[in-house]
Amino acid sequence: MITKLTHTCIYVLNQDSAYDFYVNKLGFKVHTDAPMGAGGRWLTVTPPEQPELEITLFLVTESPMFDKETVQSMTTLIRKGAFGAAVFTCKDIMTTYEELKAKGVVFKKPPTKEFYGFEALFLDDSGNWFSLAQLQS
Repeated sequence: MITKLTHTCIYVLNQDSAYDFYVNKLGFKVHTDAPMGAGGRWLTVTPPEQPELEITLFLVTESPMFDKETVQSMTTLIRKGAFGAAVFTCKDIMTTYEELKAKGVVFKKPPTKEFYGFEALFLDDSGNWFSLAQLQS
């Protein structure tokens, strides 16, 4: 029986840039940053209050997993913002929104009242979009 999720993946176009975005702008912690295979890199980060969940910042590049055509398709879709990867939560959405905007995070939607609480939408440095939510208790 499955007991929990320990890793999930966000496809990125540049791991150095993604490292900067997730660590220096979002405040995530680096869990693993290690060489992997022929020039590859295993890079995972964790939300500050959820260290048991590793988010793999997975580079979209030609490899045994992705052929050239797949890389081209995925790159186009990521840049277009076609992937909504996750919902991140916070305790005070207005403060978090202002802090992230001041760090250069691009928002597609400012904090708005929704049936489940408040939500804003932002983009990472590759073009993936995320929900930032302050959920009602």
